[in-house]
Amino acid sequence: MKNKLRRRRLFSLACAAALTTIMWSSIGLSQETAASESITAIDILLEPDATMLEKAEATNARLLRAFPKGFALDETHRAHVTVIQRFVRTADLDKVYAAANQVLAQSRVKDMRLEAFKYFYIPTGEVGLAGIVVKPTTKLLGLQADLLAAVSPHTVENGDSAAFVTTPNDPVIDPVLIAYVSNFARNASGEKFSPHVTTGVALKTDLDKMLAEPFEAFSFSPAGAAVYQLGQFGTAAKKLKQLSLAK
Repeated sequence: MKNKLRRRRLFSLACAAALTTIMWSSIGLSQETAASESITAIDILLEPDATMLEKAEATNARLLRAFPKGFALDETHRAHVTVIQRFVRTADLDKVYAAANQVLAQSRVKDMRLEAFKYFYIPTGEVGLAGIVVKPTTKLLGLQADLLAAVSPHTVENGDSAAFVTTPNDPVIDPVLIAYVSNFARNASGEKFSPHVTTGVALKTDLDKMLAEPFEAFSFSPAGAAVYQLGQFGTAAKKLKQLSLAK
């Protein structure tokens, strides 16, 4: 229970850092929409190539050696670069996939060269949520804007825990995550977009040592794109659809 509460606090601070001002009065988190129809919380993401995967997995292994209570990059914690997160009508998921594929058909995503240039972490107490920061590019921002517009007809403002992947031991999604997804288009896109690959959790003392080390910047490209259903802490928890990239 203590580990669960600490992880929730960690993700809450991560969202708070991304959403510098969350106006709860403007969110209107009523459950009327969720009660009237099935809603799914989705993440349309880029799957990185082997260069980034190797770096992310090596960093994750290092963090786990230092802090075994952290999480491993696995099927429910996929290494990825989030492009958009939204609540959509479950009945419209096929339309969402089609809209996303149409955008990707016109975007040469595999030709993108993205630069990873530093480590970061968001602290809470003695631990921190760590990741590798990626520089936003004009093409990446354009892709984000196009995807937001394409799926907009199928989105709803709010959802509840039923929209996410949950477990019997952890059935209630943190309200801060719900607020984050609700406000993603307003508060985490365009000039506010901070692309990154999350790599794990460790003690701040260990993360400070890692951040003090020289970071050798490297470039990588997207190897794929997919739609995932979000889980607790904003993880890419369940793959819903593999998307097609233009050759």
